[in-house]
Amino acid sequence: MDVDVAALYAEHRLGLVRMAVLLVDGTPAAEDVVHDAFLALHRKLGTIRDPQAALAYLRRSVLNGARDALRRRRTVRAHLRVAEPDVGAAADEPALLADEHASLLAAVRTLPARDQEVLLLRYWSELSEADIAATLGISRGTVKSTASRALDKLQKALEATR
Repeated sequence: MDVDVAALYAEHRLGLVRMAVLLVDGTPAAEDVVHDAFLALHRKLGTIRDPQAALAYLRRSVLNGARDALRRRRTVRAHLRVAEPDVGAAADEPALLADEHASLLAAVRTLPARDQEVLLLRYWSELSEADIAATLGISRGTVKSTASRALDKLQKALEATR
């Protein structure tokens, strides 16, 4: 069975972009990350035959691409000598994120990267513990403990803002 990249793109692109938006905090960067993941999948078509393996590959590629984008952003900001202009939120951001989610997302963004990734994959992408473990390259037990600790941290952060 060969992988149908066009079908994967049509079915999963939007969900992957939504996931990436939460990781990189911006729609254009998220779309770039997802498109790069699909290009990488296309390059590896000869080695991936199972559509489920292809989807797992895409998720991992999006996570790694988001990590790389954040790393590049940190590096650029660390080396800039001039202040960046204060850029407001994108005009379509309210359409992507409802106002009632703003404080939750702000609290999630204060968590360590691994905590954010586990919560995002579990509650936003609705992946199973096994799928999260495969995507992040960690054990199911680590997924469970990370999610539990991250939810505790998140609850404390939200209580502090009330």
